[in-house]
Amino acid sequence: MGQQVNLPLPNGYQLQDYTIVKPLSSGGFSMVYLATDADTLPVAIKEYMPSSLVLRTGGDIIVPENPDYLPTFRYGLKCFFEEGKALAGISHPNVVRVLNFFRANETVYMVMSYEQGRTLQKEIQLRQNEPLKESMIRLVFGQLLNGLREVHLHKILHLDIKPANIYIRQDGTPLLLDFGSARQTFTQNNPRLSPMFTPGFAPPEQYRDRDNLGPWSDIYSVGASIYACMAAHAPQAGDLRMMDDKYMPAGKLWKGIYSQDLLDIVDWCLELDFLNRPQSVLQLQKELLRNDYKVPEPGLTQRLRKFFSQDMFARKR
Repeated sequence: MGQQVNLPLPNGYQLQDYTIVKPLSSGGFSMVYLATDADTLPVAIKEYMPSSLVLRTGGDIIVPENPDYLPTFRYGLKCFFEEGKALAGISHPNVVRVLNFFRANETVYMVMSYEQGRTLQKEIQLRQNEPLKESMIRLVFGQLLNGLREVHLHKILHLDIKPANIYIRQDGTPLLLDFGSARQTFTQNNPRLSPMFTPGFAPPEQYRDRDNLGPWSDIYSVGASIYACMAAHAPQAGDLRMMDDKYMPAGKLWKGIYSQDLLDIVDWCLELDFLNRPQSVLQLQKELLRNDYKVPEPGLTQRLRKFFSQDMFARKR
């Protein structure tokens, strides 16, 4: 089943008490808009829009591309709505705030707080020749884990942690965005739909053995995200690692560049067997926030630049 080209809601469109300003992003599962509320304050609105099932070529109403897709669409809508309801119960400075959720145009909308800043992915791209410093990595992920721990306390798994879903506000504090749990639940029991994974960041059990999903699954993704801060790319995809593991331990790749303590944490998070990873966010956080690690020797910036220039050259070849 191929994805359809769906039109976004037009700029200026009135959606209950919100006015659409412009589309921000779109994917196979949803569209996100910048909008203003009744007090003209900016908000982000996420629209449930599975492109493989429904179509909007004009107007505001979305319709199933095929009547046979309607039950699947409705099941996904239920998952999306339940996720919005669960997230609305979380109020934490490091987790995106869900302000409202409602039905309209035959679909569901999730209204979230809008923040100024940029994603960690963008931060990595801007610093390709000067990767993120260890102090920043520890600060960002130490705070992010505060939010993730709150999420897990609400019996929710994120299931799509990656640099593109970690937002860095202008004051440097991180925000966890775009939960993937509804997408995963939606695709899990629907053979008509392909599972939605982000290669390199999704743990092996997300591809199969989904009964083994737990906090350790999000922890794998945290480790992969820290790895991406060091390498400027994701590690080998989890399903490929299960067949032919070519993962080079961070402790070998960046020995003497980052502290051995941080490198060991990355390798611990990226264990293939979920039982060998940290089993809780608190367990991981205790290690990440230690202040007795050894600072790398002088010349870090020069060594990082040299390593990255060699690495980028090798990958281009």
